[in-house]
Amino acid sequence: MDWVETTGKSVDEATDRALAHLGVHRDDAEIEVVEEPKQGLFGRVRGEARVRARVRPSTPRPKRSRRSGGRDERPQREDRPKNDRPRGEKKSDGDGKPKEKSEGGRSKDTENKKPKAEKVPTKEKNMAESISLEEQGVIAKDFLVGLLAAMEIAAEVTVRIIDEETLEVAVNANPPAELGVLVGPRGATLQALQEITRIMVQTKNPGQTARILVDVAQYRERRVAALGRFAAQVAQEVLETGEERALEPMSAADRKAVHDALTETTGVVTRSEGDDPRRFVVIAPA
Repeated sequence: MDWVETTGKSVDEATDRALAHLGVHRDDAEIEVVEEPKQGLFGRVRGEARVRARVRPSTPRPKRSRRSGGRDERPQREDRPKNDRPRGEKKSDGDGKPKEKSEGGRSKDTENKKPKAEKVPTKEKNMAESISLEEQGVIAKDFLVGLLAAMEIAAEVTVRIIDEETLEVAVNANPPAELGVLVGPRGATLQALQEITRIMVQTKNPGQTARILVDVAQYRERRVAALGRFAAQVAQEVLETGEERALEPMSAADRKAVHDALTETTGVVTRSEGDDPRRFVVIAPA
């Protein structure tokens, strides 16, 4: 997947936004810090942090030589004494007779050899074999439909293309109550379901796999709204007491929702601390 670039008030906040955009765990992503906030007068921070991130490749890229698409075409020669053939002796073919020379000094055997077929570089071959977003959406939908049938859950699965690299696969039912088993505590089961769906698509796509988002009963939209209300309440308490508050550990997507909810709130700043899966958001006075 191509690199994505995000910003935030701190490197941690920008990193959380990048991980949420990619939809992967911190250990499954490559993070590069492009720019850090600058320290201004009286301890104030100027500018924003900027990071680049991408999904970590599942397999290492093959080494490629400079001369060709990954093939070492240097001729192999046998070690032999320098003077094993008398000076001036002509090379002979298998029957001991000297090889005939054609015009230009090349042997006839060389002229009869056919040129080797040019191989297609591996990268270009994979790009050519990569299936479309629509086909990846069909694979993801078929997997979820089969899973729901095995669990005896009656629900509808729809696919929506968000952009040229992102698919959303939504599961809905009426009433949606029985879909709670697919969400789990704080969306943990939904996060696992999304990862399994992405892996299923990846196994059938030799090229680049799209970013796949799985939503159940509009849980993600409702979760973002609830976290926004909660963050605003905690921010108000921080403004009144002047003391920072540390929230409970959250996923990268939930931390991003908190950061986004308080971006325009005057008087408070947010930052992320700790390591996954115990990473959390701190809301502090500005």
